Amino acid sequence: MDTPATGDHEPRDREADAPFDTSEATAVVEAGQAVAVTDPDGVLTAWSPGAQRLLGYSVGQAVGRPVTDLVVSPGYGGHASLPALAGLARREGWVGRAVLRARDGTPVACRLRARPLTTADGGTGWLLEALPPQAPGEQEAPLRRPQQSPREHAASAEHPVPVDRPAALDRPAPAGRAEQDDQQASQAERTPRAEPTPHDPQAPRAASAPHAPHDHPASHAPHAPHTPHPSHAPLTPQDRPQEPDGGRDSDPLLRWSFDQSPFALAIYDTDGRFLRVNAPMARQLGAPERDLRGLRITEHMPDPRFEGPEQTVDRVARTGVPERVENYVRVPGESHAHAWIVHVDPLKDPGGLVRGVQVAALDFSEQSAARERLALLNEASRRIGSSLDVTRTAQEMADIVVPSCADFVSVDLLDAVLHGDEPAPIPVGAPLELRRAAARTDVQGLVAVGELARYPEFSPLERCLATGRGSRHLITDPEVVRWLEQDPGRADWVRRHHPHALMAVPLRARGVNLGAALFTRLDPASPPYSEDDLRIAEEIAARAAVCIDNARRYTRERSTTLALQHSLLPQGIPEQAAVDVAGRYLPAGSRAGVGGDWFDVIPLSGARVALVVGDVVGHGLHASAAMGRLRTAVRTLADVDLPPDELLAHLDDLVIRLSTGLETGAEPQTADLGATCLYAVYDPVTRRCSLASAGHPWPALVTPDGTVDFLELPTGPPLGLGGLPFESVEVDLPEGSLLALYTDGLIEARDHDVDTGLRGLRTALADAVPSLETTCDIVLKALLDGRPADDVALLLARTRGLDSRHIAQWELPPDPAVVAEARSLTAAQLRAWGLEEMDFVAELVVSELVTNAIRHADPPILLRLIKDRTLICEVSDSSSTAPHLRRARILDEGGRGLMLVAQLTERWGTRHTGTGKTIWAELPLPGGEGAGSG
Repeated sequence: MDTPATGDHEPRDREADAPFDTSEATAVVEAGQAVAVTDPDGVLTAWSPGAQRLLGYSVGQAVGRPVTDLVVSPGYGGHASLPALAGLARREGWVGRAVLRARDGTPVACRLRARPLTTADGGTGWLLEALPPQAPGEQEAPLRRPQQSPREHAASAEHPVPVDRPAALDRPAPAGRAEQDDQQASQAERTPRAEPTPHDPQAPRAASAPHAPHDHPASHAPHAPHTPHPSHAPLTPQDRPQEPDGGRDSDPLLRWSFDQSPFALAIYDTDGRFLRVNAPMARQLGAPERDLRGLRITEHMPDPRFEGPEQTVDRVARTGVPERVENYVRVPGESHAHAWIVHVDPLKDPGGLVRGVQVAALDFSEQSAARERLALLNEASRRIGSSLDVTRTAQEMADIVVPSCADFVSVDLLDAVLHGDEPAPIPVGAPLELRRAAARTDVQGLVAVGELARYPEFSPLERCLATGRGSRHLITDPEVVRWLEQDPGRADWVRRHHPHALMAVPLRARGVNLGAALFTRLDPASPPYSEDDLRIAEEIAARAAVCIDNARRYTRERSTTLALQHSLLPQGIPEQAAVDVAGRYLPAGSRAGVGGDWFDVIPLSGARVALVVGDVVGHGLHASAAMGRLRTAVRTLADVDLPPDELLAHLDDLVIRLSTGLETGAEPQTADLGATCLYAVYDPVTRRCSLASAGHPWPALVTPDGTVDFLELPTGPPLGLGGLPFESVEVDLPEGSLLALYTDGLIEARDHDVDTGLRGLRTALADAVPSLETTCDIVLKALLDGRPADDVALLLARTRGLDSRHIAQWELPPDPAVVAEARSLTAAQLRAWGLEEMDFVAELVVSELVTNAIRHADPPILLRLIKDRTLICEVSDSSSTAPHLRRARILDEGGRGLMLVAQLTERWGTRHTGTGKTIWAELPLPGGEGAGSG
């Protein structure tokens, strides 16, 4: 069968094979050859002698009349004319029942065949043939081998006017010959036959041949000289093998094998014209064998989509090489597409000449559907769940099932699932509220993704969640109609797009309802959903539900970890005058989750500031918790005013203890804890920066003239290795320099190496603008494409300097008498700064600090006052002995100095230097004055 290789054209009415009821007509056509031609407007332009004999109209009376004038309408007893009128309206090739009106008004029952004819101006007219109706119980004529060439047989058989020779319309022909032959053949088939005996193979077939021997005596004579094609020739009686049992064709088993085969079979002559079809093939072609004999495929189905199978038959007849085709199409006898395996094989005589072509077609839709279902499930397993994002996973499911399972699909989820929370049980009887997480179709006008929809308890989606089982429906089902009546928006969409079938399947994981998916078919040629379709949809939904639930749980953990991470990061930039700062933290966008990157800005004594950037190895809650511990430890060590190298050494010891469990002797909760860290201290008085690195990338420096470079540091090992020292370096930074500290997530990515990232950072910093916040955005946009694969921390700091207007210092001799002079110097400087109201407290603090240095330390003694956001009083000496705060007893004469300092100031402390120590204290300025107001 070659028709499955084409489209969905149906050339005839589906009831044409049913027995014809002639009760409507007083006359019934008995002979063919009644042929007429119309123009594209349906006006008759040619009228054959057979048509004149059938209806009584002469050529002059018929030509120029609308063809519909000759068809009895249904309202006047012509109910059988409905297919004919519908076919004319559709302008398609067809075969259907009709009642024609003779000139004297007599109804004439017949079957009418119409074939399109292209006119010279490109329009489409019609070639109309009247055929006798199919009588009840009538059998098709048996397979007969022609006594003429195939083309001569086609011209003299049932249809004497081939469609490719319209000129034959004007050629008179004997009336009723083909119909009489068919009636004789049918009568011969109904007559009981005796057991076959040896005889001439032609003898038992004379009554059923296309032309009876008594009508054509020449049929017993030898053929006229004929030169066959080198590769094929028509079969003649001399070529047919003679067998003692009467010949192969007379064997009823062979005949029954052809007629009763489950395969759709057709035999063509070497000109590609039908000779024989069995019942399955006739059903697929939508026409009985008697209507097909002598026609080419496109003559029966005049549609360009049927040219391919016709060419295949011609090619096999010409080459003798069999061909095999697999396709998925709708044939005329089916309402929707099927999968076919079609074998086109040459029929050869013993000499190897091609005498015809056989087509065998097998409908393997079930096997093909099973194979497609398995492929779809494999594809779903591969593509669904590629990320841990709930909405993306839902969209992956929607993308899988369209168009293989549906023309439109929506995936609706509970709001709790989208937020990462455990969904609560759905209240019984309450309307179901779902939010559309994903949708897929080519149809416009859908409900937008993200909108909330309410489903009543009797709707398919509510019921599938209540039962845990999917369901399939037609759009006309009562529960669907009732649902649409309560949802005007969805009902309007149905009216516009005309869906005809739908399925609702639940999305459940671990026994918990997550949402539901709605599958819809819009194509009217597609069949309703079957049980197999429902099983596949449920399987895909079950797999998607597991992935959605995993993504939901990951979303919840990620939200928790991200909240912890942000709570451990600086909640704001502390007040200090040394630098202007801006920072960014971006969590990883991959499955790895939130990591342990952090940055910090820590004010130090003497108007200095510490800048910190670190990166804990790993991701998730453990990494965030470890980051919080390290950040706290850094702030504690920074408060002691340790140099950068010493601070990293202490931090390294802490990481080792945390990772090995040395503090408790128990199994460590954070195994293999490791981190990198960069610690820098900037002094706005000296404009010097001291830096040390523990396995961290070098910082970038942008000088005021726009030069961008990376500070080369003696990079130490990452924290947690132990046993190796850390080194500090000091660099002078001009006021207005920009220092960039970052983690490796900024410069490393899957699509480029570290060097490429460093070059990109250099380029981005070269475009720095005065606003540090804007510069942060420029850098991130230049180096990151979407969500980063690893955490990113970025800290930008622009340096400031404190000049002589904000600093006053004096070197004092180690003489107790100098204490009074120190108070006088302090009072004078405060008057110069406009801070006279601070005289009493400031003089008292300076007096106690200087006295303590004279008594317990070694010269030289240096007094320094700094007007910053606070008033800082510092006394330095060359002793490394640190003072201790203690409570003096009642009878003690000393020991109250540092106690007074602690009570009168905001903060006080001691920091060690390379030549001794410095004791410092900070007093708040009146009215919130600072360095910028001096």
